[in-house]
Amino acid sequence: MVLFHILFVLIEGGGMKFEYSNSKKYTMLLMIDLLQKCIRGLFVSLLKIKGFCKIIAVGRNVTILGKKKDLIVGKRVKIEDGVFLQTVSEHGVHLGNNVTICHGAEIRPSGFYGGNLGWGLKVGDYSSIGSNSYIGCSGKIVIGNNVMIGPHCTMIAENHNFSRTDIPMNKQGVSNKGIEIKDDVWIGANVTILDGVTVASGCVLAAGVVVTKSTEPNGVYAGVPARRIKERV
Repeated sequence: MVLFHILFVLIEGGGMKFEYSNSKKYTMLLMIDLLQKCIRGLFVSLLKIKGFCKIIAVGRNVTILGKKKDLIVGKRVKIEDGVFLQTVSEHGVHLGNNVTICHGAEIRPSGFYGGNLGWGLKVGDYSSIGSNSYIGCSGKIVIGNNVMIGPHCTMIAENHNFSRTDIPMNKQGVSNKGIEIKDDVWIGANVTILDGVTVASGCVLAAGVVVTKSTEPNGVYAGVPARRIKERV
């Protein structure tokens, strides 16, 4: 009964609805899968998350690398199958309420074999990171509220220095300006956002764009490099 109560809270509180009236079997399979994720979430909350145990859903083959103090999670967070979440960083990884990290996404602030300690990541309420996306948050990355990120999105808050020719580029260090995604942004599939960019509130980034410069509010951007093609309103 306790487990089904947890499932009910997750579904109702997260705004999820099952309306497959023509397939009760499919609906039941989804609910069983979600229940299994909630059970995994209980163990992850106890072992990996700072503070009071949260009701979260965790899929299969999820890797969380880092200390408990480095991962701060809100309510009703969903981490889907195959996610790699590294939290070792200066400021940790903060996930707000009702955040979804979709299948196969990778969040990586710091290197595995030494080097500088990365800044980390903050994600606001009701935001999602799409399947197989890569968030390289060695520099500061802040994602606002109600942000939709499509599959295969890449954010790299880092640039290799290359001005000298007398030494290899991989020995010249890096620079970090950071990336910020404001509230209510829709980022399409296969979008790349480079270091130093701020995506203004209300923007739409079309599939496949490469964002090299900061955007203006409520614009629709397309192309490589991304350019403003029209207004939302």
